[in-house]
Amino acid sequence: MDKRFYIGVFAALFAAFAFSLNFIVPFIIGDYSTFDFALFRHVVSALVGLCILFSEKCGVMHHLTLRNWLSATWLAFIGYVGYFLTVTGGAIFSGPVIAPAFLGLVPIVLAIVGNQRQGSLPWRYLLMPLTLVLIGLVLVNGTAFTAEGLKSFRSLWIGIPLALAAVALWVWFAIANQAAIVTRPEMPAGVWSALILVGGGILMLALYPVGAALDLFQLPKLGFGWDAAGSLYLWGTSLALLATVCGVWAWNVASRSLPVALTAQLIVAETAFGVIGGLVVHGRWPTGIECAGVAVLIAGVVLSIRVFHERQVRSGKALSQ
Repeated sequence: MDKRFYIGVFAALFAAFAFSLNFIVPFIIGDYSTFDFALFRHVVSALVGLCILFSEKCGVMHHLTLRNWLSATWLAFIGYVGYFLTVTGGAIFSGPVIAPAFLGLVPIVLAIVGNQRQGSLPWRYLLMPLTLVLIGLVLVNGTAFTAEGLKSFRSLWIGIPLALAAVALWVWFAIANQAAIVTRPEMPAGVWSALILVGGGILMLALYPVGAALDLFQLPKLGFGWDAAGSLYLWGTSLALLATVCGVWAWNVASRSLPVALTAQLIVAETAFGVIGGLVVHGRWPTGIECAGVAVLIAGVVLSIRVFHERQVRSGKALSQ
């Protein structure tokens, strides 16, 4: 039991690290748009997903039912395509600071909803970890609503609802994905991840004509050649493999091993990793408030792991008596 618990914890933290790499995307793709990057990344991820399915075709064909394909594609729409569109829209209309600040609500909302559904822990045990996570998020995002942070928005009336929609979509995805995994105990995590990856790639290709009509893609203008798009291809492939393929797989492993209330608090490490990555990209040292925020976030994560582990140990002892 302990081994499965710690594997789940490590997988959730790795997923948080992988997802945090999304924060550096705007700084590494040059003149190409985030939509160009998303299209290439999801297509590469879909190709990897197909390779996984075909490499294990002898053992996975009975999993490739219409119901599983439809469920995985729907989850890809909620958690990847829909989430990406709302996050990007939120950043465009409300600026690059406020939208991520609202996304900090995800672990709080997910932990509350997850524990309400599963009853993993009495609420008094969750109070302190959630409080630490909330304080950490406030400190890390403390500059979001200052006068300087509010200068970069186009329309808060559009941006904030889109950011809140992104929060709702990710919470919905996390709950629905774990429910789907629970109802498929015989399906390997890699196969389920591959189905989601392929679904996401198909959806991005289907949406390309719409995005091109709205002039959201720069690829047709800047060119598809290696000289022009080499950086996009290299970074897109790298992050497709690490942030998307490995991130989705690790999240599914964590979802199979841990209750939602714990994975929700572990995913808050994405914020800490994102802050560190952003500081590296910008080449500056963290402020005192940012250091305090990351430290409190880490404390909340560590306390969450300890609380859930102690509860699990007690439950195991009770069952053995």
